[in-house]
Amino acid sequence: MRYKDYYQVMGVPRTASQDEIKRAYRKLARKYHPDVSKEKDAEEKFKELQEAHEVLKDPEKRAAYDQLGPDWRPGQDFRPPPDWGKGFEFSRGAQAEGPAEFSDFFSELFGSRSPFGATHGAGRTHRGYAAAGQDHVARIEIDLEDAFRGGTRTIELRTPELTADGHVTVKPRTLRISIPAGVTEGQQIRLARQGSPGLGGGPPGDLLLEVSIRPHPSFRLEGRDVTLTLPVAPWEAALGETVSAPTLGGPVEMKLPAGARAGQTLRLRGRGLPGHPPGDQLVLLRIVLPPDSPRARQLFEQMKREVPFDPRATSGQ
Repeated sequence: MRYKDYYQVMGVPRTASQDEIKRAYRKLARKYHPDVSKEKDAEEKFKELQEAHEVLKDPEKRAAYDQLGPDWRPGQDFRPPPDWGKGFEFSRGAQAEGPAEFSDFFSELFGSRSPFGATHGAGRTHRGYAAAGQDHVARIEIDLEDAFRGGTRTIELRTPELTADGHVTVKPRTLRISIPAGVTEGQQIRLARQGSPGLGGGPPGDLLLEVSIRPHPSFRLEGRDVTLTLPVAPWEAALGETVSAPTLGGPVEMKLPAGARAGQTLRLRGRGLPGHPPGDQLVLLRIVLPPDSPRARQLFEQMKREVPFDPRATSGQ
């Protein structure tokens, strides 16, 4: 994917006001419109102009685009940053995938599957000519422990705003929110009346926080289930010992089956994320040899002599 410099396409500086962007679009649209233009590659240039205008005319899309920074060059290989869209508050309205001829660059940043895949929509009707304010949407990141236990957290959001002189700025907003225990990846937390103000006496819209759960160093999350890789000693696996296994709720004692194998998965029911029903914890066994020492070698030599065993006898090797 190639980076697109929308400011360069429209021939305006990054500091341009919204009125300057509007004037630049009208001028270039007259120049490159395929029905009247005699310019070379007019149709392609008009498509690029439309795409750039779609982003820069919208204060929210423009503020998000500006977060990429000014150091990118047109045509440079590009992938959105891993945290693209997180903590950025924007309005929820009609979906705006954009015309089919819009580039992959636009679709990746602002298509319907992106954090910014929505445009300004009308407020909800409310008593006569009054209208409720627009709902806002933002993505937030939480730790897996927060998803398990729930609790109250402080989050910081960035809200695009248009200044009096027509420039786009980003205003920080701090909120104290309650995270329900058992919240899952992609689930939304609704904060009533935290969206746009209503019109004509209508109520404010809501703020919908879409949850993203950070990767955990020990647990892997799939839905409400969590998976843990647990190291065990050869004799613990062979004898079916009881071992301590970490869970999100704290360590528990787990009985291994005698003759447990490396790669075998055991299930701790109800030890995943809370819910109806709760998730489970899957424990993947990894057999770990003890550190090398003369005594360890002596015992392994004794097993070699006294325990007839060929691990490749049934593997076809």
